Amino acid sequence: MQEHGERRGFLNSPSRMGDESAYSTPMPIRQLSEPMINQIAAGEVIERPASVVKELVENALDAGAARIEIVTAGGGLNLIRVTDDGSGIPEKELPLAIARHCTSKLADDIHDIRSLGFRGEALPSIGSVARLSIRSRTANGDSAAEIGIEGGRVSAVKPAAANRGTTVEVRDLFFATPARLKFMKGERAESSATSDVIKRIAIAFPAVRFTLAGSDRSTLELPATDDSAEGRLRRVAQVMGADFPANAITIDAVRDGVHLAGHVSIPSFSRANALQQYAYVNGRPVRDKLIAGAIRGAFADALPRDRHAVTVLFLTLDPAIVDVNVHPAKADVRFRDPGLVRGLIVGAIREALANAGIRAATSGAAGMMAAFRPGAASYAHAGPANGHRSYEAAYRASGFAGFDPARSPQRPLDMGLEGGGFPDTEPGNGGFGENDQAAFDAGPLHSADARAGQDEAAETLLGMALGAARAQVHENYIVAQTRDSLVIVDQHAAHERLVYEALKNALHARAVPSQMLLLPEIVDLPEEDAERLALHAETLARFGLAVERFGPGAVAVRETPSMLGETNVQQLVRDLADEIADNDTVDTLKERLDRIAATMACHGSVRSGRLLKPEEMNALLRQMEATPGSGTCNHGRPTYIELKLADIERLFGRR
Repeated sequence: MQEHGERRGFLNSPSRMGDESAYSTPMPIRQLSEPMINQIAAGEVIERPASVVKELVENALDAGAARIEIVTAGGGLNLIRVTDDGSGIPEKELPLAIARHCTSKLADDIHDIRSLGFRGEALPSIGSVARLSIRSRTANGDSAAEIGIEGGRVSAVKPAAANRGTTVEVRDLFFATPARLKFMKGERAESSATSDVIKRIAIAFPAVRFTLAGSDRSTLELPATDDSAEGRLRRVAQVMGADFPANAITIDAVRDGVHLAGHVSIPSFSRANALQQYAYVNGRPVRDKLIAGAIRGAFADALPRDRHAVTVLFLTLDPAIVDVNVHPAKADVRFRDPGLVRGLIVGAIREALANAGIRAATSGAAGMMAAFRPGAASYAHAGPANGHRSYEAAYRASGFAGFDPARSPQRPLDMGLEGGGFPDTEPGNGGFGENDQAAFDAGPLHSADARAGQDEAAETLLGMALGAARAQVHENYIVAQTRDSLVIVDQHAAHERLVYEALKNALHARAVPSQMLLLPEIVDLPEEDAERLALHAETLARFGLAVERFGPGAVAVRETPSMLGETNVQQLVRDLADEIADNDTVDTLKERLDRIAATMACHGSVRSGRLLKPEEMNALLRQMEATPGSGTCNHGRPTYIELKLADIERLFGRR
């Protein structure tokens, strides 16, 4: 009897676990009550206050609102009020608005969804776990009307005073389901989640004004712009910061009826997490694993694994080839052809990065400005250790990726002057390497005609993106001059990227050399995984991996890429099978080969400490200008920093 009870105990409530007769009498099947049905639905739709705000704001946008005001208290648990100037709800339709599966947004075709909401679950779900009131007035209405619902109990419609539009007020969220309150975070965390929801929605609707006010008297205001490309970028700047447009690349590509538009950051402008990656499908904010993976794959060569690009991407496609009805929260989508979408995103971003030329992140110049300002380090009073920490702290505060104090060009230059250097300067160690620079002496002076030719060539170099090399500092940093800026280049990081790109191009220009295994490696797999690998066998062979079917549920590996050396074939094949199942690609193998090429480039590039002649430095600068992605090294660190002449003049008080 004990064994029987253990098998069936999970079907019974804890209060009946000790009653032996309960196990022998199953509960009868019965129809759930309407309030309980709504509370179950609320568990999927309404996870936290931010979910309520999302649903209400989406309703306002579907109603054509141009201004939306959100007010919260207690992180949204005490109060959420959303007011809009949309079309409003007619008085006779108010009871239907809070009834389950009633909506004005869905026609007869579930595959043709062109609105944000369509399920007809949000308002009744909210009303089942909170105190909800809706006050609305249409454009042609003489007066407004109001309806309320408290814990699932609906009150009668009554007259009210209101302007055109709708005001939805939610109080005491989850009072009817106290257990859910235990899972809520603090007021600050809930307010932050609500703010993030508003920002995500606002990017897709730049022509709408959004205002969010909280009980801590903080206010988020996003003024309306317009639907033009410039207006969208201004709205993005409102949400993501004014420095994003200056560090962004425009994306615009079309493939087989799918249009991708938006902006991505240059590789040297990155973040430590993916929170500033915004994706939209037909105007709907989504958090899709396929899109996130495609962005990561597009930046695989330019960013380290722990850094993330800043992106705003809009996918526009026929509603019939994308399913937004995957989850009640509508944050997940499914594409009919995921390979097409992934390929479009990866290809468009990589092409845009290649066509953008060489660009430095403005955050690098900001960090340099912060470091060189007279009050930034307080060297005169702080002492050696404190001074260095101040420089490093200022640099970190700039948000610049890849900070390395030991190699940072932002360290103060050791002038090597008696009594005038910095506290940790070694005697005779000239920061500008005067003795080393003597090696650049070209000999006796040239004739006037020769000097004129050199001046003309130098003027041409000044017009280049990275300018003309002027000096080598600390045997690793090339100082160059353009017509309006000063450029500092990390010679090792720059050459590392150049060598890596050359190796990669050679690697993918022809079939990858392979080595035959003495005995074929047999890998047991589920039948569907083996079939997927067999379909991609031709592509895998191009990367040096020979795979063929070996009976049901197995593949035989006869050759592996020579570059991999001794490798775990079983794990490699299983990883490839998983990736094909998820994304229909074999990028795992390509990424492994690229990582080996990156390691080879690191060891085969110009080392720090090597003296370069002027012509070598200029040749390196010209190669950087001609190589896509040369603004960062293989590890995601910047290869150069540009400081505008205007910024330098401000440092000296000239502006």
